[in-house]
Amino acid sequence: MTTPRKILVLRGFLLTRIRYHLVSAARRKIDMERPITELQEALNVAFSNQDLLLQAVTHTSFLNEHENAGGDNERLEYLGDAVVDFVVADWLFRNYPQLKEGRLTRVRAALVQTKTLAAFARTYDLGDYIRLGRGESDQASRDRDRILCSTLEAVLGAMYLDQGVKTVTTILVPLIAARADQIISEQSDIDSKSQLQEWTQAELGITPDYVTVGESGPDHDKQFIVEARLNDTVHGVGKGSSKRKAAQAAAKAAYVALTTA
Repeated sequence: MTTPRKILVLRGFLLTRIRYHLVSAARRKIDMERPITELQEALNVAFSNQDLLLQAVTHTSFLNEHENAGGDNERLEYLGDAVVDFVVADWLFRNYPQLKEGRLTRVRAALVQTKTLAAFARTYDLGDYIRLGRGESDQASRDRDRILCSTLEAVLGAMYLDQGVKTVTTILVPLIAARADQIISEQSDIDSKSQLQEWTQAELGITPDYVTVGESGPDHDKQFIVEARLNDTVHGVGKGSSKRKAAQAAAKAAYVALTTA
């Protein structure tokens, strides 16, 4: 038999559950809208077409789980990639008249590579705004270079459509300016193995060899050690997460040692 006390307890429980679901629904709505507003504040850009920005932060994995969510950001990424290339090329051309075509191309490539654009995206905490499917929504996925890079390109593509290239330039130039100076001063746009080979062939008439002399760590986090040798003499040692990266580091060390000796 149901007593008045049990009825009151059951009623209280049901009211609590209803209130919880209402609050949860309201929070889901806020979570969907607030990040876009905050992203615009961070960018200091007010989009005329809010749907464009929402699409720009929508990963394809989200769309797979939400059929009515509109489009994903892949087409905007395609457009943004071209816009970024143009803005960076134009800025480099105007600001580094002393650089020849080949060097300009290498510096541009260094500025628009996945790792660099992902670092730019992190300055706006862009990962916090990306709409991801459940399988991709952990923090590690939000901080993945490839996802950050493609989302930034999509956002800039959407910005180009909504605001024009001038606004994209205003956002992008402060990010690339300091990095471009660093790349040029450190010569990090130059392929170290090619640089070393050109020098050794011109100055010594020989070609360097690269020998892997060690590796450590588990399979998912290997570290390799490579030596750059000339006539079996070691002139540089490099470490890296792949043999290629370790060889590049060894070549750079050898070049510095040989040209500053």
